[in-house]
Amino acid sequence: MKKTADMIIKYRWLIIIGFIVITGIFALQIPRAEIDADMKSQLPDNLVSRVNTEKIDELFGGTEMLMVLVKTDDVLNQETLKRIKNISKQMKRIKGVDKVLSLFDLKSIKGEDGAMVVNPAVRQIPETKEQRETLREDIRKNDIVYGSVISKDFTVTAVIAVLKTDVSDLYIIPEIEHLVKNNPGNEETMIGGLPYIRGNVSLNIQSDLRRLMPIGILIMLLFLFVCFRQFRGVLLPFIVVIMSILVSMGLIPIFGWKIQVITIVLPVFLIAVANDYGIHMIAKYQELNIPGNDYTKTDIARRIFSSLSKPVLITGLTTMAGMLCLLGHTLVPASQLGILAAIGVAFALAASLFFIPAIISLLPKSRPILHSTDNEYRGKPILEKLLWFFGNLVSTKPKAVITGALIFSAISVIGIFFVNVDTDPKNYFSKDHPVVHATDMIDRNLGGSQNISVVFKGDIKEPRIMHKIDSLEQSFLNMPEVGNTSSIARVVRQMSRALNDQDEVGYDRIPDTRNAIAQYFELYAMSGDAEDFEKMVDFPYEHAVITARMNTTSTAKLSKFVDNINEMVKDDPDVLLVGGFGVVLSDLARIVVNGQLLSLGLAIIAVALLLMILFRSVSAGLISTIPLAISMAILFGLMGFLGIELNVVTALLSSIMIGVGIDYTIHFLWRYKEERNKGLDYHDAVKKTLTTTGRGIIFNAFSVIVGFIILVFSNFLPVNFFGFLVVVSILACLIGALVLIPALCIVVKPKFLEPKK
Repeated sequence: MKKTADMIIKYRWLIIIGFIVITGIFALQIPRAEIDADMKSQLPDNLVSRVNTEKIDELFGGTEMLMVLVKTDDVLNQETLKRIKNISKQMKRIKGVDKVLSLFDLKSIKGEDGAMVVNPAVRQIPETKEQRETLREDIRKNDIVYGSVISKDFTVTAVIAVLKTDVSDLYIIPEIEHLVKNNPGNEETMIGGLPYIRGNVSLNIQSDLRRLMPIGILIMLLFLFVCFRQFRGVLLPFIVVIMSILVSMGLIPIFGWKIQVITIVLPVFLIAVANDYGIHMIAKYQELNIPGNDYTKTDIARRIFSSLSKPVLITGLTTMAGMLCLLGHTLVPASQLGILAAIGVAFALAASLFFIPAIISLLPKSRPILHSTDNEYRGKPILEKLLWFFGNLVSTKPKAVITGALIFSAISVIGIFFVNVDTDPKNYFSKDHPVVHATDMIDRNLGGSQNISVVFKGDIKEPRIMHKIDSLEQSFLNMPEVGNTSSIARVVRQMSRALNDQDEVGYDRIPDTRNAIAQYFELYAMSGDAEDFEKMVDFPYEHAVITARMNTTSTAKLSKFVDNINEMVKDDPDVLLVGGFGVVLSDLARIVVNGQLLSLGLAIIAVALLLMILFRSVSAGLISTIPLAISMAILFGLMGFLGIELNVVTALLSSIMIGVGIDYTIHFLWRYKEERNKGLDYHDAVKKTLTTTGRGIIFNAFSVIVGFIILVFSNFLPVNFFGFLVVVSILACLIGALVLIPALCIVVKPKFLEPKK
């Protein structure tokens, strides 16, 4: 270590310039980063639900819908229908809109004198009350529109833009908003649908990145000044944080990745964590720079590196290991975050070990902040008094401390059984957000906002397949989670009602011969347009799709429904695909749970192994994981008791908590072992460690807390909860390191911490 410390002093200018140049190179890449709010992008390319959904889009064109919702006492009144007609007409002219579905575009199929007549569901705007009631009765008999684009109480209707697959959310949403603005009325209007949710997610990501970083940096600067009361104590850790953020964010476009919701956590994570190593370096500087010590500035720089290089290196490696364990997530942005955060931490670690001592060796010595490091209680600042109190508590009542920790963790475990999984993007937003209002309105009145599709392959005009499609659709309609369905079989039944009287055998049923079904389509084509069916069947009539719209956004209910569908069609050779956004959300929930368990297990194992290597003892790894296990129980128990869901953001908690929280235990054990080697007994070694290294540990932990607490200002609810839970988990790890670990050292007396004989 001495040779390395000498090398830092010798090449200090080269080290300083090198770090600045490397940072500048990565910073220049940041403007090339793009934002991606598509939920499908969070899943691996080869995941079945994603592959199937993309194949369905290829077969039937774009399936994503952007809806203009109109709400009033009666949508069939003259003024409302005029407004809807204008919106529908102008919507067709917008580039990127593949098809428009509305009362004026969807069809009414009737029979007149034995012929099939196809007209728009609303052919003429009614002018009298009698005409309006006649239209109302016609709509009630029309399966294609009733409960789909108009609510069953006639208070809500929708003009739906079915989008082309390559249209940008950030382009199409302003176009639709402009369209609504140009067609004013007394009705309440809202915009809904998955593209609208994604567009709001994109805007909120941009807003969070613009707001959270400046707020976080300002809070961190104030925190560092309160801790160290010196300009260099603020400036040096701050520079390391900024450099690590620029490097890690610059890697996003270099790797060809995009910024997603989870990526918001990255700069905040680095603000909170990347200065930890610098904080320990500055705390050690102030410990060495006290009256009576005649060290030169270069002596202090050497001693800081020699004293802290090992524990700081190990704490950095454990944090990196925790973040890299996010690779256990199948969730794509979680794996990417793990890599980016680990690289950012590695850069911050290197900068703290080399860049900070190089700068310290150039700066003149500052005025002393600490006056002594002895164990006298009187005259010390409040922080030192607090640490002295902890030292006495642990020394006098170690068994009571351990018992209390075990009881508290046992109570916390109960809450784990109440933790729910949720991946619904609607829940990114607060309950009063327009996205939530629109989604709830669609779910209550228009069948539902999530869709699940089943694709059949074969000769679709064959009665066998058409009956099978009809039977499966009827099964869906009997399920409480399904608000509405659409299929070509339902259209054929509508045709049968138009061509047959109610007392005839063929009324409201699928014909028994292929020729009869084909004849239905030919009759329809005489007054209608075959393209009316393009979202239900392809024109060779080789593929047909049943689309079930879900009236619930509950991830648990969606997953149960998807499981039921897969069970119903698993042995059916005519079923080609099961897909849709509802299936994607179901898979996302499964991935979140599996990734959480795998990353948690990997993180604990990786951290335990690193500590075993550091202290050359198996018991070191086992003892160090005890406070982590208790903190984990508290974390997930609290989630269960408070009703905080496990989602794509909170699923990152365990790896971050383990990677960061273990640092405090490492620093305590390292200094405690040094004090035992100096001849102090168990109790005095605990007190000495807490009143010296304990100061850096507290600064370290509170820098993480202060850094992550800014997430409560995020536009996303899961990110808000994530920030709150990180604060709780880090506090638990801090108390474990300052109270539980010292108590275990006194009671268990681990051999790896005993003085060398």
